[in-house]
Amino acid sequence: MPRTRSPVRLGTRTPWLPDVLPADADAALTAVRGWPADLRPGAGSTLRLWSLLATLGAHDLGVARAVEPHLDALAIREQAGLPAGGERTWGVFAAEGPGVRLDAVPHGDAWRLTGTKPWCSLADRLDAALVTAHLPDGERALFAVDLTDPGVAPVDQPWASRGLTEIPSTPVAFDDVPAAPVGGPGWYLARPGFWWGGIGVAACWYGGATGLARTLWQRATITDDRLVAMHLGAVDASLQDARRALEEAARVVDGDLDAGVSGSVVARRVRASVARACEDVLARVGHALGPAPLALDAEHAKRVADLQVYVRQHHAERDEASLGAALAGRDVAPW
Repeated sequence: MPRTRSPVRLGTRTPWLPDVLPADADAALTAVRGWPADLRPGAGSTLRLWSLLATLGAHDLGVARAVEPHLDALAIREQAGLPAGGERTWGVFAAEGPGVRLDAVPHGDAWRLTGTKPWCSLADRLDAALVTAHLPDGERALFAVDLTDPGVAPVDQPWASRGLTEIPSTPVAFDDVPAAPVGGPGWYLARPGFWWGGIGVAACWYGGATGLARTLWQRATITDDRLVAMHLGAVDASLQDARRALEEAARVVDGDLDAGVSGSVVARRVRASVARACEDVLARVGHALGPAPLALDAEHAKRVADLQVYVRQHHAERDEASLGAALAGRDVAPW
C-alpha cells in the first residue's frame, strides 16, 4: 500500500499536517525547523501534536522517530523557561546503560561533560541535544549540548537491526564538552512533561500499527476470505482501545479531565495499552497476509521491522510491574 498523507485522527479534529510529509528522516530534520510553534503538549493542543506524530508513524516510522524527540526537546526547553530553539534540530539523550557513564564536571560558573552516553539517536546529524549527566553529588541533571563541538564523537558501533536502519541509536563519547544546565538537579525526571513525552512516543507506535492495519484493510477490500475479515475486526478493536487511551490522556494533559491518578500512572497505562495493540496488530497482520508482503513488499517489510524495534521502548512485563507497584502503593483502589 503506497505511503499516504491520510491523517490519523486521535480525536474528532483533523490534525495539522505539513503540505508534504517528509520522505525520510533527513527530510524530516530539514522540515521541522519551519513547523508551528504550538506543537507542544499541555497547552490545549496535545491531541493535535499526538495526531501529527501518529500520522507520521503511519506514513513512515523512521520519520516519526526523527521528529518526536526534536519536538519533545523544544517542549522541555519551554518548560524550563528557555527559548525553544526551533531553528536547530534537537535530540534527547537520557538513557543509561551498563558499563558507560556521562559525568557533568563544574568548570568555574559553567559545566563540562565527560564520558559516554548510550542510545544517542541521530547524533551524527543533529545540531544539538538535551543530555542527562551525573553530578558530583550523585544527582542527575539535564544539559544542552552543541553536537558540533569537537569533543563530541559518535562511537562506531554497528547497528545490526533491520528496523529503523536510518536512525541508528549508538553511543556518543563526550570529551570535556561545554554544557548549559536545563532546569535544576532532578528536574528532568520530576517535571510532569516527562510523562507527556513518553505518551508522545506511544502515539508514534500507534501510527505505525495503523499503517499496518491499513494494509490489512486494503487486502480485505479485495477478498471475501473470512479469516482476513476476522483479523481485520480484531485489529480494529485493538486500535480503537489504543486510540481512546491516547485521546483520554490528551484531555488529562491539557487539564480538561481529572484521571484521579498521577501523570506517571496515566502514561504507564497508555503506553501499555498502545504497546499491546501494536503487538496484536503485528501478529494478526502477519497471520492474515502470510509471508508474501514480508518478502516482496519493501514498504510493508520496513513497517513491520521498524515497529518491532520501536515498540520495544516499552519494556513489556517490567513496565507493567512498575505500573502495578505504583497502583499497589495507593490508599484506595484505582478503579
